[in-house]
Amino acid sequence: MASSQHGIVHSLSLPFSFHLKLKSSRPPPPQFFISAASNPPICGRKLRAAVIGGGPAGASAANSLASGGIETFLFERNPAGSKPCGGAIPLCMLDEFDIPLALVDRKVTRMRIVSPSNLTIDFGKTLRPSEFIAMTRREVLDSFLRSRAEASGAELISALVTDILAPTSPCGPYVVKYIAGGSRKSLAVDVVVGADGANSKVAKAIKAGSYNYAIAFQERIKLPYEKMKYYENLAEMYVGDDVSPDFYGWVFPKCDHVAVGTGTIRSKSNIKFYQQGIRDRVKAKIEGGKVIKVEAHPIPEHPRPIRVTGRVALVGDAAGYVTKCSGEGIYFAAKSGRMCGEGIVVASEGGTRMINGDDLKREYLRKWDRMYYSTFKFLDVLQRVFYGSNATREALVELCGDEYVQRMTFESYLYKKLANGNLLEDMKMVMNSVGSLARCKILEREMKSLRV
Repeated sequence: MASSQHGIVHSLSLPFSFHLKLKSSRPPPPQFFISAASNPPICGRKLRAAVIGGGPAGASAANSLASGGIETFLFERNPAGSKPCGGAIPLCMLDEFDIPLALVDRKVTRMRIVSPSNLTIDFGKTLRPSEFIAMTRREVLDSFLRSRAEASGAELISALVTDILAPTSPCGPYVVKYIAGGSRKSLAVDVVVGADGANSKVAKAIKAGSYNYAIAFQERIKLPYEKMKYYENLAEMYVGDDVSPDFYGWVFPKCDHVAVGTGTIRSKSNIKFYQQGIRDRVKAKIEGGKVIKVEAHPIPEHPRPIRVTGRVALVGDAAGYVTKCSGEGIYFAAKSGRMCGEGIVVASEGGTRMINGDDLKREYLRKWDRMYYSTFKFLDVLQRVFYGSNATREALVELCGDEYVQRMTFESYLYKKLANGNLLEDMKMVMNSVGSLARCKILEREMKSLRV
């Protein structure tokens, strides 16, 4: 949730006060194409794709599609707006998606995690000198990604999409209904990519199924200079029943303010109570600050039952790609959008052939699940184990003090690949986890008996 959580509204769009050279970030052309023999060629034009939603998922999909020869239309309801989000992205994303360092507000090299009893662990001791967590503002990052998609040939349409009408024949068009400039309009396309968030209209249109969601609440607070200096390269996470019954609270540094927030799935109606809880925990550090923006947004808790049907695919939050435990969503949104776009380019032979649902499942969905299904399931288990009670949260923070745990965590997060561990250290980590959980559970029972 930290990377995918969601006053004065910052309405920044390119060019910013600094000048960025827009790279097209064109993915390398496929070395070969796979095409179903039954897919008919398209004569006199290229395959037409509508991407609904202009966040990291939609902008990345549009960039891949347009770069690969697809006629691409990118719909964004509010290009000048911003989605509530912690804004943290892993180091590998800067290289993989050619994100300029000028977009990074803060390079976080120090992290602290604070337990319900206020046990505080510095969770950045093992970072190498060149490593950091990049803190961004979504209004800046999203605008850059959309502009790059436009530079690659995508047409950006500022509009509210109201409905998606299904084809009336096997190769017939999908019709996107939308409102732009106060007028109702429609657009016929061959393929639709739904990147329109947790409340996706595209998902509803294809009956993708319901799913659980959390609510994230965040305040952007402008601090006095000396207090902002404290958070210059520091991010903080707080766990406890007072800040969330099933997640964590956070303080993340931005360019000239901090984002203070929390999230929950089990007790959404009490989100403001938990927000007050995180404010109370950091009261001395944010005293004198001014709230410049208040944000709230739903966050998906698991992948949707259906993510591809016909010639429609879901990516990012619309597909449910937000990890448990960490709440990370930005990288997986951009990655899923790129993979989906590249898959459509491959299946359509650069936009020269019609595609079908089997193509989307083969070139996008199955590849995605092979790469990330186990990651999402593992983090789901971790959240269930460690976020269920104050006792298990104490055990979590205690374990975070181990430098081996920290190194393995950062290796996995920063580079999005399985860390190469040491068997002996892995066994030790498991034993320490069991021991910490047991010890904290026993302590919890003793404390309850004393209160009785």
